[in-house]
Amino acid sequence: MLLIGPPGAGKSDLLLRLLARGFDLVADDQVAIVDGVAYPVPALAGLLEVRGLGIVRLPHIASARLALAVELASPAVRLPAPARHDALDLPLTVIDPQAASAPERVAMALDCALGRVAQVAGAFMA
Repeated sequence: MLLIGPPGAGKSDLLLRLLARGFDLVADDQVAIVDGVAYPVPALAGLLEVRGLGIVRLPHIASARLALAVELASPAVRLPAPARHDALDLPLTVIDPQAASAPERVAMALDCALGRVAQVAGAFMA
């Protein structure tokens, strides 16, 4: 998935919480996207900015096929209509990165986007 939002929105913080839950890092701050696959920009590969700590180097993967775009915004809509990221043609959902359940919401959104979880109403309905 691709986390998107303005500077200071909480992308790196949410990424740190997702990593703790078993997600893989491609890159923080910037990725190159070619044919729906995200690649780290060489100068940033494996680097993560952790506010209050600094920049750390972590294990990362060389690429990942994108299946979902997650826009960080607060507050998130309670029952969103389906949306797509215009430029990437990916399912798009909005998550409040400050919510305690934000990592779980992102994981569930990814499961919905991939068809592993059935949704009755909301962002991933056809």
